[in-house]
Amino acid sequence: MPTQRAFRIHNDDAGYRAGVEIIEVPEPGDGEVLLRVEYSGINYKDALGGTGQGKVIRRFPLTGGIDAAGVVERSAHAGFQPGDAVIATGHGMAFDHDGGYAEYLCVPGDWLVTVPDGLDTRTAMILGTAGFTAALAVHRLLRNDQRPELGPILVTGASGGVGAIAIAILAKLGFDVAAVSGKPELHDWLKALGASQILGRNELPGGDRPLEKAVWGGAVDNVGGDMLARITRTVVPYGNIASIGLAGGTDLRTTVMPFILRGVGLLGCESVNIAQPLRGELWRHLATDWHVGDPERLLTAEIALEALPEVFERMLGGRTHGRVLVEPGASG
Repeated sequence: MPTQRAFRIHNDDAGYRAGVEIIEVPEPGDGEVLLRVEYSGINYKDALGGTGQGKVIRRFPLTGGIDAAGVVERSAHAGFQPGDAVIATGHGMAFDHDGGYAEYLCVPGDWLVTVPDGLDTRTAMILGTAGFTAALAVHRLLRNDQRPELGPILVTGASGGVGAIAIAILAKLGFDVAAVSGKPELHDWLKALGASQILGRNELPGGDRPLEKAVWGGAVDNVGGDMLARITRTVVPYGNIASIGLAGGTDLRTTVMPFILRGVGLLGCESVNIAQPLRGELWRHLATDWHVGDPERLLTAEIALEALPEVFERMLGGRTHGRVLVEPGASG
């Protein structure tokens, strides 16, 4: 049987551990597609699963990586042929199904999206799940009638992948974007992406009253916890908040006042189980009218599988920014 290199995660009597191993290349069953992975990326969920700091994996052992882009090698699905360039994100990858941190990935063809014109596999994974989630947030805001004239959009966790890409998309669509970042050294980078103003984590206006002065037209929140609670109190009438992350905590201590007195919309963004038509639509937006310009400006590192543990630790420690590209076929 042919073999491949893969970043495998174990949790058994010997403890929680992860690293590069040699495993067999799977053969696609009925309805499945085998792709040669050209690129993957690193997302916060990957770091949680790869270190065991978050209980995000349901079965072990498992190959990590919640996204991948590559070229179809073999197909038992009528919609894909060898040579097709495809994107795989979400569904059960790196959760209860092997993910993209391997030289080959076998998944149901129904999970795949063809790389749209305007992107290639490299660019698709510079964006990755982070870019897809940012696009979902923008989609939900626009569908709920978010408009530039409502006022500036606040983006928290701005230096992360989702935040950075959300800034770029929103600025392109004509929104005035305010970024929240605790990394002063990245202010010029955030402004180059499209942020018109930058606030420190402790500089958000407002206090703890049920309603504070309305400042923000809306928000894309990657933090959760107390920061999200404060934002709910300072959004203008009928503005919206797209809620994505939980780095600041899972509790939300607020009141119903912003929602029943100002009509504020709190929009959850879950990117794993998106229906395929919308999944394809969002990737087409990222390739056309929501294209971020030069995606390479988002990229801060390119690594082989062997470097994953070190980058995971830096990400969980808040010492990364932008996007890290993973090349499973690269030598360690």
